[in-house]
Amino acid sequence: MKWIKAGAAVLNQTPLDWDGNLARIVGAIQQARTQQVSLLCMPELCVSGYGCEDAFHSPGLQRTVGEILLEIVPQTRGMMVSVGLPMMVGGGLFNTACMMADGQILGFVAKQNLAGEGIHYEQRWFKAWPGGARTEVELGGRVYPLGDYMFDCGGIRIGFEICEDAWTATRPGTDLSLHGVDIILNPSASHFAFGKHEVRRRLVLEGSRAFHVSYIYSNLLGNEAGRAIYDGDALIASAGRILASGPRFSYADFHIITATFDVDVTRMQRSRSGSFRPDVSMDGSGLVRSETEFPVVEPEAPQPDLTNWETGQSIKEEEFSRAISLGLFDYLRKSRSQGFVVSLSGGADSSAVTTLIGLMVSFGSQELGLENFLEKLGINALDRNIQDPLAVMHQILTCVYQPTRNSSETTRNAALEVAEAWGARFLEFDVDEIVQNYISTVSQALGRDLSWEQDDIALQNIQARSRSPSVWLLANLQGALLVSTSNRSEAAVGYATMDGDTSGGLSPIAGIDKAFLRHWLCWIEKEGPEGIGAVPALARVNVQLPTAELRPQDAHQTDEDDLMPYDLLDAIERAAIRDKLTPVEILRLFLARDSQYSAEQLSQWIERFFRLWCRNQWKRERYAPSFHLDDENLDPKTWCRFPILSGGFERELRALRESVVALSSGQAQS
Repeated sequence: MKWIKAGAAVLNQTPLDWDGNLARIVGAIQQARTQQVSLLCMPELCVSGYGCEDAFHSPGLQRTVGEILLEIVPQTRGMMVSVGLPMMVGGGLFNTACMMADGQILGFVAKQNLAGEGIHYEQRWFKAWPGGARTEVELGGRVYPLGDYMFDCGGIRIGFEICEDAWTATRPGTDLSLHGVDIILNPSASHFAFGKHEVRRRLVLEGSRAFHVSYIYSNLLGNEAGRAIYDGDALIASAGRILASGPRFSYADFHIITATFDVDVTRMQRSRSGSFRPDVSMDGSGLVRSETEFPVVEPEAPQPDLTNWETGQSIKEEEFSRAISLGLFDYLRKSRSQGFVVSLSGGADSSAVTTLIGLMVSFGSQELGLENFLEKLGINALDRNIQDPLAVMHQILTCVYQPTRNSSETTRNAALEVAEAWGARFLEFDVDEIVQNYISTVSQALGRDLSWEQDDIALQNIQARSRSPSVWLLANLQGALLVSTSNRSEAAVGYATMDGDTSGGLSPIAGIDKAFLRHWLCWIEKEGPEGIGAVPALARVNVQLPTAELRPQDAHQTDEDDLMPYDLLDAIERAAIRDKLTPVEILRLFLARDSQYSAEQLSQWIERFFRLWCRNQWKRERYAPSFHLDDENLDPKTWCRFPILSGGFERELRALRESVVALSSGQAQS
């Protein structure tokens, strides 16, 4: 029996933060050493940061990466450690993992399958490494092997699948298994998306079973570069069993999970399966040998580290709460902002943003303790003697209610109660006089009075825009981050006022649809996240029908009257944008589902969606950065590129109308 102890480290890195990234890497190595870990796997591109984008092409970046790596190497004495970094070879840039052992570099393995769909654009910066190709690279005056390599450390063979490599049909693990690899390391930068944890878990579990290996998976943690959030997933499996699974959405700089496993067990399974090809030799070509040996350790029981909420019934609600809260925390401190400002209308969107900031303080202070939480935030004006999370909220979050004559006491009371429930500072800026001054100025210039019958949209927009300057002024005075409260459903159809309710430096809920937000707020009101509990104050928000409150109150304005039912809007958006269906195909799809709506009504809403979608791409181009939360979004900078100017689906919409006429005619004849 040959028991060894391995670890997977998750790191909260920042692109181009050389000193910070180095400190966290070294800190993780030192902590792993105290836990007697022999083999430690760190995330993909953790030296430079994954989200460097076009800075990857900087010669200065390449030089600095090499310098940082040479500072890491001495820290690995008595251990085997892998770190991820970009490497320039022969005029091409490659995404690599460096294998180090006992204070020496053994070599580099390059990623063979690049992520090029969804939010990923790796092909813009990197070249895919050809399977079986090998070369050498010079670093610090010495030459090291780079390419499709395995490493033999004291008779134990180690191979790599780098992130996307494991998500392809032709995984490198298949070939590694045939060459007798005992352990596969997977350094990853795999962004969070709903339900993705279970997919990763299956990949790791199946990889360990099918390849007859022990499999170590490490990932990034937190909001690394602004848009993508990493949940810090870490997994260790052996022979088809999960031995360790780390906590996700941690507020720590790094976290390590460990497990012990017997490599003889996977060898015997491989022997029985007949998958090993003894005629294949890697010596002299694809195998790098090291005299470093794994120390003998005592076996330990598997210790999966799943938290209670990950086994409950509301996993999506919990994931949303924790992902956005962690994303806000990292965005706040990494942007060096001194707090948040939210224009709190008393409606669902702004109440959701306020709640997420409240959860950020609750989750972070619970994990780190208030003192460490405050120190990590780095906000200069904070009183470090604060003993209560609500007092923290009062200092870092200012909520502003900005009424006009069209606002109601209902929304004001809702806004006040939500702010008080979370301990936020609450201010009220009445902007009605400002609005009327704008209207009067333009009326005089045009020589006519503006009216709701003739000037509806313009009169609505001026109210939203009039709120922006004062709340921006407040944010600037406080050195705070103004948070936009627009959601994904609004972004799809442009139901937002540019330079009004879209104002802000960050739009945290622009990747989530209105229907889910309303459901989530009801869940928060009645149940709430694990360890936090319910927030009854949200009842004042949840009883309202969503409304912009921009028309006179006797108009009884609601969002769904202006647009369509939100659940239908979200279904059309996914069918049209994600699935690329035409208007006619969407109509047929909905009718086949026994829709409660008639073909005529559905066609009107489908046509409305397509027309509004085309007209409002320019708005989506101007939205503040948003967080990526699922396998698709509407952000043109990360997932959904669409022309600002287009033909507007005129031919397709004509076919939709003709189809409805044909359906109506057929029904009449029958």
